[in-house]
Amino acid sequence: MNSECNLAQALAAAQTLGLDRLDAQLLLLHVLGKAGADRAWLLAHDGDLLPDELAQQYRQLSLRRAAGEPLAYIVGSKEFFGMTLQVDARVLVPRPDTETLVEWALQQLASKDMPASARVLDLGTGSGAIALALKKTRPDLDVTAVDASAEALAVARANSGKHGLPIHFILGNWFENVSGHFNLIVSNPPYVASIDSHLAALRHEPLEALTAGEDGLNDLRRIIEQAPAHLHPQGWLLLEHGYHQAQAVCGLLSQRGLADVQSRADLAGIARCSGGRWPGEPAGDGQTADNQALISGF
Repeated sequence: MNSECNLAQALAAAQTLGLDRLDAQLLLLHVLGKAGADRAWLLAHDGDLLPDELAQQYRQLSLRRAAGEPLAYIVGSKEFFGMTLQVDARVLVPRPDTETLVEWALQQLASKDMPASARVLDLGTGSGAIALALKKTRPDLDVTAVDASAEALAVARANSGKHGLPIHFILGNWFENVSGHFNLIVSNPPYVASIDSHLAALRHEPLEALTAGEDGLNDLRRIIEQAPAHLHPQGWLLLEHGYHQAQAVCGLLSQRGLADVQSRADLAGIARCSGGRWPGEPAGDGQTADNQALISGF
């Protein structure tokens, strides 16, 4: 890429580095200061010259993408459930699969058994994607988001402020520092086995947010074991998990005493989420006082 490079030539050069056409287009739009939805503009202006400074910037970003760095980290944002969320290497990139969990949660929250101002807990919130999607769709919800990483919470808090969606944030590992009871608990926890060969392709993302023991179920086990102590009677626990883990997760839910255990499939037809209803009184002492460890909303 040089000062005589036009947009079509720049895109072709990026593809020779190994980028697919969509990534090449989105990176070029980012360099040009345009939205990702402006791909048609590129086609209409493919003969426009790309200034040398921007051409060099585009090449550097293309090399980063060719080395496997997620596109979202390079451009600093990711679309999720109709929102543009800030993301960087402090958090996982929100996946479209997780929208399945959000949609299921909204279905449960719309049931006649749920109060209008239901209390929702999002465990391992990361960028805040799930919590913010629920709050955006249902502003009447009382949403609390937890993460063990202060850096991840900083990202989630920034997204909360950007979208004007007040969320309570707690710094803690799963239910640590959480008190009171909730009508719905949702989580997209780490579920990749520590020996999984696919981890090499995810080397740019935070490992602690990906892996959970040799079978990938360690964090799911812990959440399922502890969740009843924080659920109102008839409250739901909904969990995202790996493509092959539905049977194991449903077994853990049933063993813990949850009822109506079931799974939901993503757009590819893969059972991606499982959950169940807590039928009885909260397990354990389940303090009802408001949590004193809440970090300011936004």
